[in-house]
Amino acid sequence: MRSVGTVLALVVLATVVATFARRWRIPAPSLLVVAGLAVALLPGTPAIRVSPEVIGLVVLPPLLYASAEELSWRELRAVWKPVGVLAVGLVLASAAAVGAVASLVTPLSWQMALVLGAILASTDPVAVTALGRRLALPPRVQMLVQAESLFNDATSLVLYRVAVGVAVASAAADWGAAGGEFLLLAGGGTLIGALVAAVVVVIRRRTEDPVLETVISLVTPYTAYVLAEAAHTSGVTSVVVAGVVLGGRGDRLTDARIRLQLHAVYGTVVFLLESVVFSLIGLALPAQVRALSDGDRAWPLYALAVAGTLIAVRLLWLAPLSAVVQRKGGIQRPNWRVPVVLTWAGTRGVVPLAAALSIPATAKDGSALAERPLVLVLTTSVVVVTLVVQGFSLASVVRRSGIALEPDHTEREEAAARCRLAAAGIRRLEELSELEAVPDVVLDRLRRGLNARLDDARDRLTDNTVESADLVYRQLRRDLIAVEAAELRRLYDEHTISDTTRRRLQRSLDLEEARLADA
Repeated sequence: MRSVGTVLALVVLATVVATFARRWRIPAPSLLVVAGLAVALLPGTPAIRVSPEVIGLVVLPPLLYASAEELSWRELRAVWKPVGVLAVGLVLASAAAVGAVASLVTPLSWQMALVLGAILASTDPVAVTALGRRLALPPRVQMLVQAESLFNDATSLVLYRVAVGVAVASAAADWGAAGGEFLLLAGGGTLIGALVAAVVVVIRRRTEDPVLETVISLVTPYTAYVLAEAAHTSGVTSVVVAGVVLGGRGDRLTDARIRLQLHAVYGTVVFLLESVVFSLIGLALPAQVRALSDGDRAWPLYALAVAGTLIAVRLLWLAPLSAVVQRKGGIQRPNWRVPVVLTWAGTRGVVPLAAALSIPATAKDGSALAERPLVLVLTTSVVVVTLVVQGFSLASVVRRSGIALEPDHTEREEAAARCRLAAAGIRRLEELSELEAVPDVVLDRLRRGLNARLDDARDRLTDNTVESADLVYRQLRRDLIAVEAAELRRLYDEHTISDTTRRRLQRSLDLEEARLADA
């Protein structure tokens, strides 16, 4: 019961903090980590021990799946070459640099320093997606950051397994076998993810029940992850591939009503899991520090050295890569702002923590791995540093770089698209009117609505500050919906209608109000 109470208290704390983060418009992961640290330092707070199985099996799959669903095939194809360079080359370079620095400035042996480098080499998809959700980055930059964090798992996992094998079994690193394992992890994970997505497509095309659709969507990432792990391939890659494939076909598999429900359910799940997992990172650090030996008390300096190494290597790798990409795109004077933003967006998070927690406690000969607590503390503290320092300042860096999209750009693009949509609808109405198959009163009603939307979109494109008829209509219709909802409650309270009728009519009003908000 105590553990259940702790989990419930954690959920409440995380939800409250995340809610205030949204209201204050600051990165929720960063504030959650700070809140977790603050609570853990309070007297009487029980020590929080995080299980790698809980993070890997319960938390990661839905968060990875939600991030992968946001990827666009079109945008992904445009950046696949630099993503491949980052997902393999930068991970290897970061692991080597961190391993070298850690072996020089910390008490870690070179074997455990290599383990630390492999753990922290790759950026974290959960943290990157959560931090970048509110940033107005250009599509290619946003896609590059997000895709890199999602597809670098296979490289970092192979490095981690090789490093742990060297540290635990005192065996020599077999890089030839590591190359084959990389192909198995990446290729096997891709194949299983694609197969899971294909099966889900077949099932969802034959399903029209919203509840069943919701269950299928929630189970899909867990299925992809468990099957891939059982086959000794990359569960993360499998979930990512399944999410990318299904995310690009979501509008063809379901209708509007089911999409609204799925969006609401997944939004709630992602909000809760992100809130809990980022607060756990802060809560776990003090207990990990207390487990250190007296010779490891300089761990804050070690953590800063490792975090600085990660940032420096990332910038040195991204600067020439960005220059090459920009020159191929016809830009003669490369923009330094892009690599700076890409560097500062490379945060660490949940995945490195899960990897560090899964380090065996004993070596092959049965002796304890005395350096494991320090690796765990350095991993968690580097994660905290990147989430707090880079997380709180990322929006400012993006703003100062000048590459962020202006709100007017997005609004004008949307208004232009609305013009095209309304024009297409009007053309179809003219075709129907020529066939004389639809009553004129219906055609006039539809035509008035489309013309109002067209006028509103044109007003936005011309920066017209006068309220359009469509805007006035939406405002008045919201007022009328509020009146209708009050009348619906009165009818129910007076026992004029049943609860079933009340729920159906209320849902109809809610759907219309949601459409007005999105219009």
